[in-house]
Amino acid sequence: MTESDLREKLIDAMAACIVGATDELTALDQAIGDGDHGFNMKRGFEAMLAEKPAIAALDWPDALKKAGMTLVMKVGGASGPLYGTLFMELGKAWPEHPDRPGLAATLAAAIEGVKKRGKSERGQKTMLDVLIPVQEALAAGQAGLAGIAGAAAEATIPVQATRGRASFLGERSIGHMDPGARSTALLVACIENTLGGTA
Repeated sequence: MTESDLREKLIDAMAACIVGATDELTALDQAIGDGDHGFNMKRGFEAMLAEKPAIAALDWPDALKKAGMTLVMKVGGASGPLYGTLFMELGKAWPEHPDRPGLAATLAAAIEGVKKRGKSERGQKTMLDVLIPVQEALAAGQAGLAGIAGAAAEATIPVQATRGRASFLGERSIGHMDPGARSTALLVACIENTLGGTA
């Protein structure tokens, strides 16, 4: 499989993952947000799918930047800038040698970009509550990132949101999974499964 083929496969997989979870993400966001996370994410990844040949033809840094720009343009709400920043920062920090340590460092740099864009930190019931544990596991050489991401998303349920729309609910945000954490966990699982299939 060529690098371009792999990029196409990843785009296909991510789009299928998000589109398939639209209703779940919508329900999660109806509980503590605007109720539009599922639809917005679906629209963004369908747009990425439409751009697949152009994105896949680029090298990894530029492909990630173009994917990020697509998400910024097409995903509404707070998620567009945050997911767009994540992908664009991954592209900017892409390592010369994309081995596990290199990728862990790249993800760490991208997380810093998401923190700045969202003015948020770990523990505030956001996508960072999944991204950071996944990055730590990647850096530590742990296997099973999908399981780690899923558990991290589940761990947002008892947390009170202090950032984003959910923070307006105060204590009423407790007892609900953060939709951004869930969509992040879905993507981590999808990427791990896709890359695992190429090994």
